[in-house]
Amino acid sequence: MTPTKTTTTEVEMVIRNRKTVMKDGIMTMSGIGEPSVVHALVVIFLEFFAWGLLTMPIISVLNATFPDHTFLMNGLIMGIKGILSFLSAPLIGALSDVWGRKFFLLVTVFFTCAPIPLMTINTWWFFAMISISGVFAVTFSIVFAYVADVTTEAERSRAYGLVSATFAASMVISPALGAYLMSIYGEALVVVAATAVAVLDVFFIMVAVPESLPEKVRPSGWGPAISWEQADPFAALRKVGAERTVLMLCVAVFLSYLPEAGQYSCIFVYLKLVMGFGVVQVAIFIAIVGVLSIAVQVVLGFLMKSLGAKHTIMVGLLFEMLQLMWYGFGSRTWMMWAAGVLAALGSLTYPAISAYVSVNSRADRQGVVQGMVTGVRGLCNGLGPAMFGVIFYLFHVDLNEDHEDHAVQGVEGRPVEDKYVRIVPGPPFVLGALLVICALLVAAFLPEDNVVNARRPSPDLRFEIEHGRRVAGPLSPLMAPESAAL
Repeated sequence: MTPTKTTTTEVEMVIRNRKTVMKDGIMTMSGIGEPSVVHALVVIFLEFFAWGLLTMPIISVLNATFPDHTFLMNGLIMGIKGILSFLSAPLIGALSDVWGRKFFLLVTVFFTCAPIPLMTINTWWFFAMISISGVFAVTFSIVFAYVADVTTEAERSRAYGLVSATFAASMVISPALGAYLMSIYGEALVVVAATAVAVLDVFFIMVAVPESLPEKVRPSGWGPAISWEQADPFAALRKVGAERTVLMLCVAVFLSYLPEAGQYSCIFVYLKLVMGFGVVQVAIFIAIVGVLSIAVQVVLGFLMKSLGAKHTIMVGLLFEMLQLMWYGFGSRTWMMWAAGVLAALGSLTYPAISAYVSVNSRADRQGVVQGMVTGVRGLCNGLGPAMFGVIFYLFHVDLNEDHEDHAVQGVEGRPVEDKYVRIVPGPPFVLGALLVICALLVAAFLPEDNVVNARRPSPDLRFEIEHGRRVAGPLSPLMAPESAAL
């Protein structure tokens, strides 16, 4: 899509002064107050708070629905959801540049949360709908675009950080609350509570969220303005090999984020069904890792100044490799807690990658390269869970919590020797650690940090870059939030 010729200064003036929308000569309000970052924060918090409440109930329902193939089905469900999100994200992002953000916030939140009430009605339809909802599971991309509309360049980084922190805060609080409600009142009440929060989110968008996209930066028509290149999810990936540094960076991202995406899709199920964590323990685990991850982000700036972006990436990858090894070989509860601490420390990898791109790319290449990294991560969100599910299945790591002896179930449902579990309780994590070692080797050959003294782009060019970021999609938050439902 070719954006209209509008300078950054003009856009920022529209952002600062926009209080109403002119329609047929009449000034009408499009929501409550002016569009702001606060509106985006509320939308994100409510959506992931609703899904966070279901963290513990979903584990029980997943195991009850697929007792012999729990991890395989979990991987397939999350894999289908991730791949559909990867395929649909560019098109939805491009359409939001034409029809505005509010409509697509409403659509993505509604369809992402639509499966929630099905959990107590029909579990098969519940999991099928979760997979299909991946088409619309791109709320974060629309939220980041909303934030870009209502902030200036100088404010944007801080605003993006607030969005990610809000997501983390919702996931720190809600699983523990959901586990508490489930232990006292049962699963049905937790589903009702999650449904109520989701309905509140939809109502908030309809009534309170103003449209953020200025009319003057929208194309005059939506049909011809959207090109196939913008709707093509592989467009950014095809450009990966154009530059050696970009290719190496994307290879490192692929090798490291593939196991990370797989881990996020199953770690809570794994802790409960394989490691014997109780409901309360899993909730506390989520809370502690979330709080530690936020703390790590606070010291990220100091590490970047001390070590530089490249070496900070390598430190993050080292922690990620160690935590995957702990998850893979650990057979005791305290080992899982240690792995959780390492996971929090490893959370600095992807902010450091974003900083590396910012430092080592020309000013007019920022959006393009960030889009490539986002495309690679989006692909991993689909492939990682499927890879983990298949490997768990091949190694017969599927426990039915109804069996008193917790015997490992074979492919035909018959108990088999648990030699695999005794030696390597989590085979996919070990494979993931080996992939991260390969990523470390690739990252070691990245060029040292070097600020490219490219000419400062014109205001028109800066607008083009920001527009391109909105279309390509921003960097995903730390914990792959669109895939965090299971």
